[in-house]
Amino acid sequence: MNEASSPERTDPERTQKQGPSAWDSALRLLGVRARSRHEMRERLTRKGFDTDTIDEVMARLDKHQLLDDTDFAAEWVRSRSLNSGKGRVALRHELRTKGIAESIIAETLADIDPDDERQIAAGLVERKLTPSVVERVLADRTEREKTLRRLVGFLVRRGYSQSLAFDVVGEALGALHDA
Repeated sequence: MNEASSPERTDPERTQKQGPSAWDSALRLLGVRARSRHEMRERLTRKGFDTDTIDEVMARLDKHQLLDDTDFAAEWVRSRSLNSGKGRVALRHELRTKGIAESIIAETLADIDPDDERQIAAGLVERKLTPSVVERVLADRTEREKTLRRLVGFLVRRGYSQSLAFDVVGEALGALHDA
């Protein structure tokens, strides 16, 4: 028996531990949170899998109905709106970066109740109006204007429209003077 065919000799490449398969990687990613089709393809590419392997995994994920951009978008909007206080503008941007089609984005954002969005924005403003801020706002008109600008900017950065932000902050500051 020659050395090359000896059972004791093994190929060093075979003994090296192989990383997880593309399928295992995809399932692990889905175990953390739902993913859009674009996100899944991007993550598998970053992990170094070739295009053919990724296409096979994507087909297998579709076969098992594990990827659905419409469901993903609806869940993303619900979660980010309630838990992170994000407004429509920010949600639209986030969904675009996730590779969701514009038609799905429009349909999903249309389902947001304007009253709920306003209530979430009002809650965010209420949390920012600490007793010390309220005291300064009531004592000084300049502080009131500065607080108004800051709170409107805060809401706009969270993805709320400027008009909604002005309305919500104006109502909150107006309620302080009426109290």
